[in-house]
Amino acid sequence: MTDDVAAVVVNYNTCQYLLRCVASLFEAGVGTVVVADNGSSDGSEMALLEHFPAAKWAPTGANLGYGRAANVGAALAGTKYLLICNADVVVGPRAVEALWRSIVRAPKAAVVGPRILDVKGKLYPSARRFPDLVDAFGHGFFGQFWAGNPFTRRYRMSDWDHEERREVDWVSGSCFLARRTAWDAVGGFDAGYFMYLEDVDLCWRLGRAGWSIVYEPNAEVVHVQGASADRHPYRMLFAHHVSMWRFAWRSTDGARRWVLPVVLPGLALRFVLTAGRRALSGGRPDEGP
Repeated sequence: MTDDVAAVVVNYNTCQYLLRCVASLFEAGVGTVVVADNGSSDGSEMALLEHFPAAKWAPTGANLGYGRAANVGAALAGTKYLLICNADVVVGPRAVEALWRSIVRAPKAAVVGPRILDVKGKLYPSARRFPDLVDAFGHGFFGQFWAGNPFTRRYRMSDWDHEERREVDWVSGSCFLARRTAWDAVGGFDAGYFMYLEDVDLCWRLGRAGWSIVYEPNAEVVHVQGASADRHPYRMLFAHHVSMWRFAWRSTDGARRWVLPVVLPGLALRFVLTAGRRALSGGRPDEGP
């Protein structure tokens, strides 16, 4: 496994998390770790090279966003498989091997995602369905005040216990193992997404190209969530909604495209509602798309 897998970690001013992430990757048996850095100014480079001189520092030159930075790191990793992950992720000691075994035994699998827990040990619904326009609308609006609504439950596959390995529509980009041939075939992440939904878009394009996406519960990681994004919450919230529009425009076809003129003002209203909810509560604006 060591020679087959390289990890690409995207970092932006998250030094303390980065060191934990890289430590967990080396402990899990990853031979090559590439840190794609989006112009950090918090001493990440010096700390990384001091503690992990074997890691590769790959500065992007500016804050390019998650997908573009991951693409930069992936281009420097010459392995058959790419473990793409956020800097605020800690992988379990057997997680990478479980992902690797899972993707090796499924020749048509392009991406395998792990079981993701938050810092309190709660399951994060990282394996999801592509929402149709009805579910997307219901999740976007009812999810503001009714977490258990049927639209969100369908989208997040909440009625499934996440204990079995299975094919899904998409998995979270915070941590996944990708097959290099599939990644290269679709060009990696779409650089048009600054933050959010680049993972949804990648899996959607891979599926259209004939690849499958797999969820592997035997691989477990912990994700802090928001270590970088929470520094600029409203900018990230805006980027989130821009990404929603980009994916809706790309993935909607046929007669359903007639609905798109309604989607844009709907997203604008959702942005206002979500921003207002954050302002009133002082909490994180959203758990995810």
